[in-house]
Amino acid sequence: MASDVVTQTKISTGFLTVVPKQVRRLVGANEGDLVEWTLRGAEITVRIRKPKTVKDIVGIIAAGGDAVASKRAVQGLQSRVR
Repeated sequence: MASDVVTQTKISTGFLTVVPKQVRRLVGANEGDLVEWTLRGAEITVRIRKPKTVKDIVGIIAAGGDAVASKRAVQGLQSRVR
């Protein structure tokens, strides 16, 4: 993104909040997308994640391999052999 977008929303009853329209458009967020919250110290990072489609899952299965090792690699964890 060329520049930072600063916007505010309010936390309402039930601790709900809204992703502002400008932000949704910039990141391509849609209904059904997942919102991932990461806390580092006093800073929160919010990331939009698209749910996996059947096509994604078929591709993962077709690739084969060790699912646990793949998950750990994605999460930045070293594989442990027992």
